[in-house]
Amino acid sequence: MPGCRGAGPAPGAAEDGGGAAVPVPLPGSALPCPRGPAGAPRSGRGAGGALRLPERHGGGQEGEDLPVYQVFESVAKKYDVMNDSMTLGIHRVWKDILVHKMNPSPGTLLLDVAGGTGDIAFRFINYVRAVRERQLQRKLKHHQNLSWQEIFENYQEDKSDSLGDSQVVVCDINREMLKVGKQKAQHLGYSKGLSWVLGNAEELPFDDDMFDVYTIAFGIRNVTRIDLALEEAYRVLKPGGRFLCLEFSHVSNPLLSRLYDLYSFQVIPVLGEVIAGDWKSYQYLVESIRRFPPQEELKAMIEDAGFFKVDYENLNFGIVAIHSGFKL
Repeated sequence: MPGCRGAGPAPGAAEDGGGAAVPVPLPGSALPCPRGPAGAPRSGRGAGGALRLPERHGGGQEGEDLPVYQVFESVAKKYDVMNDSMTLGIHRVWKDILVHKMNPSPGTLLLDVAGGTGDIAFRFINYVRAVRERQLQRKLKHHQNLSWQEIFENYQEDKSDSLGDSQVVVCDINREMLKVGKQKAQHLGYSKGLSWVLGNAEELPFDDDMFDVYTIAFGIRNVTRIDLALEEAYRVLKPGGRFLCLEFSHVSNPLLSRLYDLYSFQVIPVLGEVIAGDWKSYQYLVESIRRFPPQEELKAMIEDAGFFKVDYENLNFGIVAIHSGFKL
């Protein structure tokens, strides 16, 4: 069927807290994707134009044979604490910069891959809400001749749609990371415009040309086949859509690079042992950063996947970099 991937039960899983798959309408639509012959929901967009988040994802969703999966399952509950400890809280600034670089507007449909704990998703929602609020304020200023009652009613009506049909789908291969993210969302009061999907970056359970923006923050270096993940990012983006990757990278200054290596290999695993009781997982994370391609090499890989206008911005002397590209 056009718009729906797969011929049987779809890969991936979107959960509403109780483990059930939930249909998430695209802006301007209300109908879920039609079901397959066996009654199983499929992924993608159906005749009604709705995004049907898929039921299950094959390809190792339980992760027993995936060492990287086990690493993040181990650190999930302490992930945010360790991020603050390892980066002295600077990771929060890096993520803020990523979302400001994205500059989403109301109506944007975002796919955040490897975003299980929700950091990018929550920032996206906050940003869109702020933009929506400014739009509403400007609209009210142009209606000075309205009565107080009319202004109040218009404000309440527009205020009820604080995201302007924006939506963020968080996709992660790790159930524990998604569990932590959903708990954070509930605690912080995020619910509208937010969905959680169990899925693999190398085989995304979504239809082609579906999202306006694709983000992956501190996740792509843990993907087995980066080239496949980039191809999938290109596939699910709409024409004109944007790819944004925030990742640890390579420091060009030799002196700073040596100091950074010393801190990474001598301090971070110790912090992992003290805070999370897990030396090995954080040793792996440090080694994965060193194995990751440098800025120019990753830029070339993104271009090879089909993206145009690819560039990158180094933050903190290249400790991290934000790569950007467009599907034209």
